[in-house]
Amino acid sequence: MLAQHPVAWINKCLPLTALKRLAQVMLGTIALLPLAESGLAAPQPGKDIELQVGIVQRFGSSPQDTLTLQAPQGRRLTLRLQTNGKPQSITATTAKFDLVMQPLPQPQVEERVVLSTHRSFESAEDSANRWRSQGIPVEVAQPERWQVWAKRDVYHTPLLRRLLLQSLQSQGIQTAYIDTRILPKLPRASVVVNGNRYTRDRVEISSSSGIIQVDRRGRESVRRLYAGSLRLQPNTYGTYTLVNRVPLETYLRGVVPHEIGTFAAQSVLEVQAILARTYALRNLRRFAIDDYQLCADTQCQVYYGLSGTAAVTDRAIASTRGLVLTYNNELVDAVYSSTTGGITAPFHDVWQGAERPYLKAVVDSVSQSWDLARKSLADEKNFRRFISQKRGFNEEGQSNWFRWRTDSTLAELNQELRQYLTTQKSPLVSFKAIQKMEVTRRSPAGRVQELTITTDAGKVVLQKDDILKVLEAPNSTLFYLDRQLGGNRELKGYAFVGGGLGHGVGLSQTGSYHLGKLGWSSKQILNFYYPGTTLQPINPTIVFWRDDTGKTDSSKPEVSKPPSS
Repeated sequence: MLAQHPVAWINKCLPLTALKRLAQVMLGTIALLPLAESGLAAPQPGKDIELQVGIVQRFGSSPQDTLTLQAPQGRRLTLRLQTNGKPQSITATTAKFDLVMQPLPQPQVEERVVLSTHRSFESAEDSANRWRSQGIPVEVAQPERWQVWAKRDVYHTPLLRRLLLQSLQSQGIQTAYIDTRILPKLPRASVVVNGNRYTRDRVEISSSSGIIQVDRRGRESVRRLYAGSLRLQPNTYGTYTLVNRVPLETYLRGVVPHEIGTFAAQSVLEVQAILARTYALRNLRRFAIDDYQLCADTQCQVYYGLSGTAAVTDRAIASTRGLVLTYNNELVDAVYSSTTGGITAPFHDVWQGAERPYLKAVVDSVSQSWDLARKSLADEKNFRRFISQKRGFNEEGQSNWFRWRTDSTLAELNQELRQYLTTQKSPLVSFKAIQKMEVTRRSPAGRVQELTITTDAGKVVLQKDDILKVLEAPNSTLFYLDRQLGGNRELKGYAFVGGGLGHGVGLSQTGSYHLGKLGWSSKQILNFYYPGTTLQPINPTIVFWRDDTGKTDSSKPEVSKPPSS
């Protein structure tokens, strides 16, 4: 199945970096200096950069959540915790974590000002930069979807929060709201080890073998092996996160086979290793609010630890060790997706923010199947002809998502729009029915930039990837609409006809499969999807990341010895 559809059924927006922490957060703004300026050293032979990956992000969201940690046979775990203010170490073969609901003397009120909600980190970060430019300190969070919050330690009283909201509303900004929750109880993490129970907010776990088995039970049941060490810590949302501290190259062993599969040509596997490494070394700022760096799902990169590693992907990782993709000596935004639909999307077609010159529209074909300079896909007739064309593209025959059609009834569309407007606290939430949907702006690369929905109560305009946040039917923003009418010509729904799966920016994984079969090298594939970029080893001169305002950060990565695995 992975050979047909190599990515995990959802879009990716991937990148990461080589830093110990995302510290030095000045009003929530983070960026990375060149290694030489920040005092960093490139990885030394035999050593590696340590990442902090949240492998269980919302432990405690269900009262039934449990985590059982176990050392390999014949080895032992070491748990480090605080008891009466003093450090305590406990050794055992197994430790079981669960939740204790702690009643509060009186209900606790939790509030935050939510300024905007987004489908992707990229859009949330751009929104955060725009709020900062207006003098409002903010932070990016991910309670479920990505959100921009007014910085909690600045707006730390009910009065300050309400004054801010009133000020925004007086300027005509209606998207911000105060999220208020009343908490009669709080979950507390508890661990049972050697027959004794300890209730602690933070526990460090290591294994004498450098490998720990994690067995999770709750809303989902998963058992996986992880190299490195673990830490259970509280997060911003009243639950806990299990963080894996793992060397970068070992981390890639748990990413590459699950992102691209194991059946592609060696050059394709090498491309995925290089992109995953670059992505990881550019994006460590994503979870600064929760004191770790990356997640383990498609909001970062799929990471399964040592479970599912493969010799063929291990070889690709080893043969590209330390290699990253750069543009003007800065790590690229190494995003990729499952299927582009025949044309890659420029960065700004999908997300807000500064354009990335190397993320441009590339017709995903080696046979010049479409002349974009002469036949712009902003023209609706050209676009429909493009979508009807199924031959001559790299993804042809490689993926079921290359071309698709999905129908939605009017009732389904009404429900999806109403759910969205409810979360946005929109006054239009009381609308009765959608009267019309139309693409009101399309980019030259064919991506929908604006979808206007007319209801009996007014119009709602959805932009770029927010369209996919609201509507279930489209698999990408590369689509057109066909009205579905009943026998008496009344509107029954819409058909979404399009191509691709996910955001479509950067590498097409299914397209790269074809290029690998043609014998293309990893460098050729990278140059095709990321024109103008340079492949080079991590070195002290590379800029890891800078925000759209040009600000940089002096945080440092941690270098560690590889685990015994």
